[in-house]
Amino acid sequence: MNGTTRSPDFGIGIARFARFVMGLFGWKVDEAVPNYPKMVVVGAPHTTNWDGVILVALSLAMRVRLLWLGKHTLFRPPFGWLMRLAGGLPINRQTTRNAVEQAVQAFNERERMVLVIAPEGTRRKVDHWKTGFYYIALGAGVPIALGYVDYDNKRAGIPIAFMPTGDIHADFEIIREFYKNQRGKHPENVGPIVPPPEKDQT
Repeated sequence: MNGTTRSPDFGIGIARFARFVMGLFGWKVDEAVPNYPKMVVVGAPHTTNWDGVILVALSLAMRVRLLWLGKHTLFRPPFGWLMRLAGGLPINRQTTRNAVEQAVQAFNERERMVLVIAPEGTRRKVDHWKTGFYYIALGAGVPIALGYVDYDNKRAGIPIAFMPTGDIHADFEIIREFYKNQRGKHPENVGPIVPPPEKDQT
């Protein structure tokens, strides 16, 4: 897979300023970034709205433009352009193609795309992760990168990535091992990192 993760949209000056601002609040950026032009980034653990704020700062600091999925109705005038500017990718729930299929198509249509997804889907504690992120990466043939926001050590980053094998349980072992030492702002809201029961997987 040719290309680089770094986005031409973000210059070195922006990155330095974002690091400076994060530093004012005691946060450090993990310097390691997987060098792929296309990735699905897991955003975890997700226990507070502050995760999104830190993720935006991290995106600028690392010079990686992160996209996110949103309902297509959010992208209508007059503010649709703002949603796209912020990295939004519209998903139409009214079509016959589901969100995974639409996201895979978006990957296939772009030379560069880094999509971030919070598999927990909520700030509350859940008993399993949603697996859309996994099947998007598998369908698009792109790596899964593991992004984290560790409130105990005030560090954030996207240090590693791996190619999904199609064996979801084996791949979830890799994910669990990575996140076992990462702490959310509200650790009591962090649930088990497991896929849903087989009948609920899509």
